[in-house]
Amino acid sequence: MRTSFNIPDEIVEEFDRVWKEQELDSRSRAVREAMLEYIESHSQLETMTGEVVALVGFDYQHHKVIRDLHGVQHDYQDVILNTSHTHQGEWCLESLFCRGPADRVRELTYRLRDFDGVQRVKVMVIQQS
Repeated sequence: MRTSFNIPDEIVEEFDRVWKEQELDSRSRAVREAMLEYIESHSQLETMTGEVVALVGFDYQHHKVIRDLHGVQHDYQDVILNTSHTHQGEWCLESLFCRGPADRVRELTYRLRDFDGVQRVKVMVIQQS
């Protein structure tokens, strides 16, 4: 199947640099691998059940979303045990250490992904019971 995407030039340039360094055969191969990793990651999040201990990390443009992000964190204080925050220019990196029902951690992750000022949200499940 052929398809097209609108992706900023700087992201394509960086993507091309990385897949070439890894000596993959083509950009198409690299895109397939990236899509499979995305599917695997998303599927893990969808199938979590029971109590989990997880790290939710995300980066964002401070000035665009900080008030809204604080509101979300207050909404999920039942599962957020601790936060860590660092500044990198106009970008911030935040880590949320969570424990609680998998569905609440999943909801939190999806809420964070709703903001345009948030670039990436990653979840690492440490323990599931």
